[in-house]
Amino acid sequence: MSETMKDYEAELNASFKQIEEGDIITGTVISADEKEVVLDLKYYAEGVIPAEDYSREPGFSVKESVHPGDEVSATVVKKDDGHGNILLSRVEASDILSWDKLKALKESKETLDVVVKGIVNGGVIAYVEDVRGFVPASKLSLNYVEDLNEYLNKPIQVRVFDVDKEKNRLILSAREILREKAEEERKNRISNLEIGLVTEGTVETIKDFGAFVNLGNGLSGLVHVSQITNEKRIKTPAEVLSTGDKVKVKVIAVKDGKISLSMKQAEEAAPKEIEEEEIVIPVSKEEATTNLGSLFANIKLN
Repeated sequence: MSETMKDYEAELNASFKQIEEGDIITGTVISADEKEVVLDLKYYAEGVIPAEDYSREPGFSVKESVHPGDEVSATVVKKDDGHGNILLSRVEASDILSWDKLKALKESKETLDVVVKGIVNGGVIAYVEDVRGFVPASKLSLNYVEDLNEYLNKPIQVRVFDVDKEKNRLILSAREILREKAEEERKNRISNLEIGLVTEGTVETIKDFGAFVNLGNGLSGLVHVSQITNEKRIKTPAEVLSTGDKVKVKVIAVKDGKISLSMKQAEEAAPKEIEEEEIVIPVSKEEATTNLGSLFANIKLN
């Protein structure tokens, strides 16, 4: 009972608070449609935000994006809109509050879900906290982006890269998130790589100490110069290998995310595997005699 009385007293005190034009207040969404958003301000009057004063984001739909129970901060435009409600503007509050929030987002490196709303020279446009942000093409993907229009109206994940309120500048980046995801996927693939696996790869880089071989699926490994060939002693891989060569390699070690390969051991393993596949053990004396007869029949004597 005492809890109920305390709640009642808190609401009663709130109802007597003074609200002035220019104040930023927070309320809970009661309803939202294509015309307006209605807020419970715990006050004698409700707050109303016209749809056009809710967001500057192009194509923003109040009906689809705002839901009962959401908490919204807005600026008091008029204490009475002529219908007994308090007229509010969220975009005016955003001009004050958003930049502080954006600075905090930069510090926390939080991953944000946004939608590309426009294409400009050198990048795309997306909105965060109702502020227009620019994603340079170089920070949109891990690879070169040929057609920016492919991103229009598509969801992407970004982080705040740079924010400057005085210059009205917000730079966003997707590259770091994509790089982290690619590295995580690479680690998972490496952890599933079996020691002893014999496979084919392509020589992609040649150094004095060895050759890096692309195994596909985003994985590369090093064949040390000592693991290239048994046929002759070489000083550098370039004596027997060229970029683009297809080579057979064996995975001999995986440590600290690095893959060690051997061409020598791959070649040594191949004859053994073929020999094992060609061995035929007769199941009976009769079959053994038949096999020997077939063998001698094919021998020609001079």
